[in-house]
Amino acid sequence: MTTTPSTAPDTVDVLVVGAGPTGLLLAGDLAAQGLSVALAERRPHETSNTTRAFAVHARTLELLDTRGVADELVKTGTPLSAFRFFGKLSLDLSRLHTRFPFVLITPQYEVERLLERRARTSGVHFRYGTELIALHQDASSDTVTAELREANDSVTTLRARYLVGTDGVHSRVRQALGLPFPGQSVIRSIVLADVRLAEEPPDLLTVNGVGDAFAFIVPFGDGWYRVMGWNRAHQAADSDPVDFDELRETTRRVLGTDYGMHDARWISRFHSDERQVPAYRTGRVFLAGDAAHVHSPAGGQGMNTGLQDAANLSWKLSAVLRGQTAAPEALLDSYHAERHPVGTMVLRSSGALVRLAMARTPLQRTVRALAATVLYTIRPAADKAIGQVSGISIAYAAPRGAHPLTAKRAPDLSLQEGRLHQLLRDGTFVLVTPVDTTTPASPIPLVHAHWKSDRTTSLLIRPDGYIAWAGDHADPAALQTAVTL
Repeated sequence: MTTTPSTAPDTVDVLVVGAGPTGLLLAGDLAAQGLSVALAERRPHETSNTTRAFAVHARTLELLDTRGVADELVKTGTPLSAFRFFGKLSLDLSRLHTRFPFVLITPQYEVERLLERRARTSGVHFRYGTELIALHQDASSDTVTAELREANDSVTTLRARYLVGTDGVHSRVRQALGLPFPGQSVIRSIVLADVRLAEEPPDLLTVNGVGDAFAFIVPFGDGWYRVMGWNRAHQAADSDPVDFDELRETTRRVLGTDYGMHDARWISRFHSDERQVPAYRTGRVFLAGDAAHVHSPAGGQGMNTGLQDAANLSWKLSAVLRGQTAAPEALLDSYHAERHPVGTMVLRSSGALVRLAMARTPLQRTVRALAATVLYTIRPAADKAIGQVSGISIAYAAPRGAHPLTAKRAPDLSLQEGRLHQLLRDGTFVLVTPVDTTTPASPIPLVHAHWKSDRTTSLLIRPDGYIAWAGDHADPAALQTAVTL
């Protein structure tokens, strides 16, 4: 049952604004660590199939695996083991070294359903129909004060030690902070729909571009297909009505057929921007997901980037709020330092893909053909692209002189105590050492696991699955230093 404002607390550890996938994962993580968390969402509580996101990449599935919901999510969708674009341009995801060597095609509402259930079970206080209208913070206070308008138009006040805006591209939190959202519109008047098809396309992912138009078709696995189309000759405002025949005509033009498209259960028009806020942190307020960065839908990286933002921030807020770090400001500042470059990278890569789709001039088409040839014939280039789109190869900057493994993603190691992702499910650090190593006294929650082999390297793995420290030998003094944040 949704918590009502009359029974919700008026002071919490963290207020999360926005109940999309990013906010749900973040709130659930924090509440699972015993923190008091309120989640405010301006929409009423309802499940909707009007969702734009549909792709869950391998790195996101790994993060969901550490929360115990990945296998259940996989059952709701269709695994896609390769991305094929524009003839030869193909990315073979089956080469990824992960339990999830594919992109999962499933609607965003399935992700939200599982994350909302987890958040409720963990004790998050949901406040649907609640809109942020103002926030106040000053250097002398250890809280943020939020003014909220409830569904009945009453205004309430909620204080939180930290506030996180996960409220999308039109973020009220970002606006309340007065932060700019620089960037540009990349492509206008994209038509999006969920439809039935009389004929099944030969490929699981069907996509092509002809310069003045492009189209995209992918199945949800339940008889419905997500279709996206753009036609340079038909540019309209987002608010203009969409004619189903417009989408069918674009699809026929680009793909040669519309596969008997019929019975659209949802259809809309939108535009795609490339924007990024300059600062992910302002005092005690943070931004994540589309509130911090938006980009083209090419590559299906939007929701995934937001979920990875949340996983990075949640353990850091938890460590600070529970007094488990000697340098709280440095730890919280590392959220921007690590995630802002990732947001920039995603803007560039997704932008490059959409520009390839829109290639119009002979020079642009030559560049597209060259890119396809490189990825088709040069395996290291293809592997780099696969790792970037899937999120598997994303790494953070390591301190100077650190071990080469530091700040890189830890794979799902098979250890004596079980899989690494299973050991991370309590939201704690995992220390991996040789068998005969003594567990160091630790000020942070810690699971001590051991190699199955005679490997001598020791790893301290963060709750978000990245390596915080590594050493070639299990030196007791080094281990003791490593577990002191």
